[in-house]
Amino acid sequence: MLVFDATPLIYLAKVEKLHLLRDSGKKRVIPRAVFEEVVVKGKEAGKVDALLVERLIERGVFQVVEVEETDIYKKLKENRNLSKADVDVLALAKIKDGIAVVDEDYARGVADVEDIKCGGTVYLILSLLREDVITNLNSV
Repeated sequence: MLVFDATPLIYLAKVEKLHLLRDSGKKRVIPRAVFEEVVVKGKEAGKVDALLVERLIERGVFQVVEVEETDIYKKLKENRNLSKADVDVLALAKIKDGIAVVDEDYARGVADVEDIKCGGTVYLILSLLREDVITNLNSV
């Protein structure tokens, strides 16, 4: 399972390559807080990438999920340097034994300390190359 933070979604939507993830063999989820940040606030600001993410959610490429307030969630929430979205992404990845897809260094450092699998936009591109979804870097 891939658990998405805002930045990788926005980056891949901006270059119109987010749709490639539909062919990955992994389930793709977006915590509700990330959805609010990327789609709701993005549409309010007139961001085209927000519409692309919304369309892919409607087509079932991504699933928007609620995050339970488990012990790891509560622990991460105490860290004032993490946003609600970061807490949701990291907690959900830990709970579901997924991969937190996050680019921010601080959140990645917390993931490392908490033994949460983590990768960013580059990880996604390399995964798609490995899975032959992208056959060469000119596709990116």
